[in-house]
Amino acid sequence: MGDGIGRYRGTESRLAQWLRRRPKRTAADDGNDREKLLLAVAAAGLPLAPAAYPVGYSCSCERIGCPTPARHPVSFAWQTQSTTDRGQIERWARNEPEANFVTATGMVHDVLDVPLAAGRAALERLLAEGVEVGPVAESPAAGPGGGRMLFFTATRGTPEDEDEWWPCELDCHPETMDEHPGLRWHCRGSYVLVPPARLPGDEDAHPAVAWIRGPEHPLPDPLNLLETLQDACARHAAERGADGDGGHPAHEIAWPLTR
Repeated sequence: MGDGIGRYRGTESRLAQWLRRRPKRTAADDGNDREKLLLAVAAAGLPLAPAAYPVGYSCSCERIGCPTPARHPVSFAWQTQSTTDRGQIERWARNEPEANFVTATGMVHDVLDVPLAAGRAALERLLAEGVEVGPVAESPAAGPGGGRMLFFTATRGTPEDEDEWWPCELDCHPETMDEHPGLRWHCRGSYVLVPPARLPGDEDAHPAVAWIRGPEHPLPDPLNLLETLQDACARHAAERGADGDGGHPAHEIAWPLTR
């Protein structure tokens, strides 16, 4: 028994020594990781633009009562500013080391945005069924609606009949996230945060948007995911209602499915 304890203590001591010898991460390391993640998104063809960032529990935009702290673009021209140019993204990342980034949807890709619990259930089912799933990111809870899961897909393009076009911002602008906890289809006129975006919170532990499946995965047709995501959202809404949690019906999809 004594020898065993001695050997355990020796192992513990060597482990402690190894941990002390490990090089500590620096701000430069974090900056390099952030830049690599952003460049990987751009390399996948998803256009990026700088966004606000958290300052404690507030937003860097300094707007009193900002409705989407650290979750909105910096410039009103974010749609035309969005780019995949490596040099420009490197300059933004280095000149604005605190900035979050958004990707403009509806040009190359769309995003199907669902409650986190529904998204996890849907992702498990899709993978089990062998459905090709593209990049997927998780956004932590940022209000009464809870966290979100973002499924990145190919864009469906602009319908031939412009009268049938429903701008995404009418039904699923990011500012409506907490009010409508069902599925939203981010298309033209909308955007989402991309990892490693940070959200408001304690300065030492800002919750972050993170990849579950990275941008190296090809973008699937959104219709291949739609039915499963709708079903998961409906189940999620029903469960919230059954729990007396003020459940909402699955949000109507802001997109005409016919071309």
